[in-house]
Amino acid sequence: MKTLRYGIVGGGFVSAFHLRALRQVRGVEVAGLVSRTRPEKLAERVRQEGLGEGKVYNSIREMIPHVDVAAIFAPNFARVAHVEEICDAVKSGAELKGVICEKPLARNTAEGRRMLELVEDAGLPHVFFENQLHMNSVQAGLRQLRPVMEAMGPPVLTRSGEEHAGPHSGWFWDPVQQGGGVMSDMGCHCLAVGWYALTPPGKPVDFLQPVSISADLSLLKWGQPRWREQLLKTHGVDYGKTPAEDFATGVTTFRNPETGQLVKSQFTVSWMFDKVGLRLSLDGIGAGYAFDMNTLRSPLEVFIGDAAASGAADTETALEKSQASRGLLVVQPNEPDVLGYTDENVNAVESFLNNRPAMLDWRYGLQIVRLTMAAYLSAECRATVDLTDPETDRVLDAYIPLIQQGRGAEVLLA
Repeated sequence: MKTLRYGIVGGGFVSAFHLRALRQVRGVEVAGLVSRTRPEKLAERVRQEGLGEGKVYNSIREMIPHVDVAAIFAPNFARVAHVEEICDAVKSGAELKGVICEKPLARNTAEGRRMLELVEDAGLPHVFFENQLHMNSVQAGLRQLRPVMEAMGPPVLTRSGEEHAGPHSGWFWDPVQQGGGVMSDMGCHCLAVGWYALTPPGKPVDFLQPVSISADLSLLKWGQPRWREQLLKTHGVDYGKTPAEDFATGVTTFRNPETGQLVKSQFTVSWMFDKVGLRLSLDGIGAGYAFDMNTLRSPLEVFIGDAAASGAADTETALEKSQASRGLLVVQPNEPDVLGYTDENVNAVESFLNNRPAMLDWRYGLQIVRLTMAAYLSAECRATVDLTDPETDRVLDAYIPLIQQGRGAEVLLA
């Protein structure tokens, strides 16, 4: 079997999580790593896990000639510059089979369009990583219901949610660097998986046409003095001056272009889930059937009493964003697999090695950015955004949310 050499751009949490997933993927090795701060610990993990050489390079341009695929797992604010550097290396003679970008594709529509133009001008195949569409629970549920959907029609309503207690890194809390708050961070997941779960069997992921979106964004927990001070002390981000939303909810309406039927997807996301850990949920309703998924349901639970709690230092070995080191803990024995990270890498590797389209590409990723921007616009205007109006396209092409501009106080504290 051929081996695909990954060159990973980024040395933080997401890169480390993908390494956990790559232990289960055949035909891939991590040949190179590059990050703003030298990712020596990540490289050591690559070698310890037998995932490849994991050589650390000083720049993307230096790394590209030694890898087959560039996997962009770096912070959102650096995406455009990283793609420019990758494409410059290719135009200078380096050969790549393609490029991967972790969600979100970009902070706004203009950045996303720029990235897409760059890779297509360089002739690079592109894969977009949106793990929730690859989750086994989502895929298995839709497979099981396919005969029912074909007889009774596809779902008419989906409801998706993602909640945890907040990001790991300071830049992720900064709305300018990240691109917003929880809507940008996790709302993009829910927009994608809700849309996907409504799609009739056998149709492309963007078959349903977005019609409208209505969203509400709020600062509920992290704007309170106690938590604002903690955020400033821990991450150096002042939500008294440049706040981002920690709660978002809304509804997207889609139209089936063949039947004209309207269907809806509801989403709710938050950074204030001070409970077991990361919770992803998805349910759907059709004519005579329903489905329901929740990642906090696990075949394994452990209990750690007070006397033993001092020995439990790393709670995230149980579940991402775990908030406790004692008591009853939900444990996912294989979290990267449960959350779809394994299968999205399998899909990418098979796509690049066999020269065929992946499940998701950057054009799709740009559509999710557009929907995310429309949600911010809806919240700012306090009105439903008509996604079929050509004027909306013109606005979204240049739109940067006030929260992303660092002016969130005008929206969230007014």
